[in-house]
Amino acid sequence: MEVVITALGPDNVGLADPIIHYVTGQGARIAEIQMYDHDEEQLFAMLCRISIDTGHFERLQSAMQQIGDHTGLAIRVWSGDRRQVPKLAVCCTFVEHTPRAVLKAAHEGFLAADAAVVLSNRRKLAPLADQFDVPFHCIGDETGAVDDAEMVRLLDHYDVDYVVLARYMRVLPASTCWQFAGGRIINLHHGLLPGFPGFRPYHDAFAARMLTYGATCHFIIPELDAGNQTINQQTFCVDPGTPLKQIIARGERDNEPGCLVEGVRRVVDREVQLHFHRVIARPRPTVSAG
Repeated sequence: MEVVITALGPDNVGLADPIIHYVTGQGARIAEIQMYDHDEEQLFAMLCRISIDTGHFERLQSAMQQIGDHTGLAIRVWSGDRRQVPKLAVCCTFVEHTPRAVLKAAHEGFLAADAAVVLSNRRKLAPLADQFDVPFHCIGDETGAVDDAEMVRLLDHYDVDYVVLARYMRVLPASTCWQFAGGRIINLHHGLLPGFPGFRPYHDAFAARMLTYGATCHFIIPELDAGNQTINQQTFCVDPGTPLKQIIARGERDNEPGCLVEGVRRVVDREVQLHFHRVIARPRPTVSAG
């Protein structure tokens, strides 16, 4: 099975050594390793993707917990192979169409995943979670500012596999991204990347007199300028002179939900994965001739 190990904590010397020594000593094959020192924050961050026998997973978890206790690192051991139906955390703010589409797709079985929790920095969409009988937690204060530590605690509490940002209008800090690195955070950007980044892509595309608009589903990674994380894109065309308000309404209602749902499907069905900051197609099982 493929396993992703992430580690985050105060920077110090030799933090990676016990992790690497243990996994190599157990005969694991290392497929990917990344290490970063965030000097300005005095943080050490690491990702290690390995292949091990399925029977060694629980032993690996126990060993990494002991290493974390000894080094002061927050270490997570995760595998997309550990359960047939992964758990999703759906994160949202105000716009309802996109989180509704993800919850509906999971409820109706289009997504082979369970919606385990809805997290939001506002309370507006609590009734939406109730409609699908999914626990709801508000992680924002009265201004919408997020308690990032509480978000991480809830993601761990619900033991989620993937974090789906369904028009969640807050930037995740690097510490959260590292703790769930390796292709576990899926975002919906309401514009076509890389052409229209930022918080107002519809307005920017309209100012550029575009007639084609779209949305991008992509993996979130700690290094924001790395690029190449697109999972899915979906577009629609408008006639010249179409008002901006009408374009935004059509994009939010008709285009963005389908773009995100299809992107999430590709991930949970294990069609694609993130590898060294690039989205790659997973090898398909070889079927022998009968």
